Amino acid sequence: MSDTSVPGAASRSGPLHVLAFAGSLRRASYNRGLLQAAAEEAPAGLIVTLYDLTALPMYNYDLEAGGFAAPVHALREAVRAADAVLIASPENNGFMSAVAKNAVDWLSRPPEPPVAAKPAAIMGATSGRGATARMQPRLREFLVSARFGRVMETPVLGVAGSADRFDDAGRLTDDATRTDVRAFMAAFEQWLRQPPAQEAAD
Repeated sequence: MSDTSVPGAASRSGPLHVLAFAGSLRRASYNRGLLQAAAEEAPAGLIVTLYDLTALPMYNYDLEAGGFAAPVHALREAVRAADAVLIASPENNGFMSAVAKNAVDWLSRPPEPPVAAKPAAIMGATSGRGATARMQPRLREFLVSARFGRVMETPVLGVAGSADRFDDAGRLTDDATRTDVRAFMAAFEQWLRQPPAQEAAD
């Protein structure tokens, strides 16, 4: 585990496990494709596992009160077992997608929310020209309010004009964007291994 409350990523020399999920359920989602590229371009010290949110129900307290449904429990345990979380979301009316928010809502619920003190990073892809610039700071603020431990602020990775950068299956084909993804993941590993106290002092 890499919570700031227990020995974590900063004190580990072995591979770090990152759970990644996309805020889109579309089969050829650009954001799922962006996460796939992140897994492919990640440095050797990061092992990225993509998680499918298709079966996750919309948050409903009645479902929570009766005990977490199997898809909710599975997501919570997958996050609990990971060292960090990576979220890629489209921008919907300037905000994160409902899919991404719903996942975080389930993850932040007691008892023992698995996101407590969990480090996270954000990226996003859109077919428009905004490159998720409005969504990302809002999602970052939301993750902090949901009690994630730390959320990486820089570098920022937002992909615009995705229809020209991904193929019909959602695979990233643009070499320049792959270079950006590779740099982002290298920075993510460095940030994860950096002690939080040192980060605050920089």
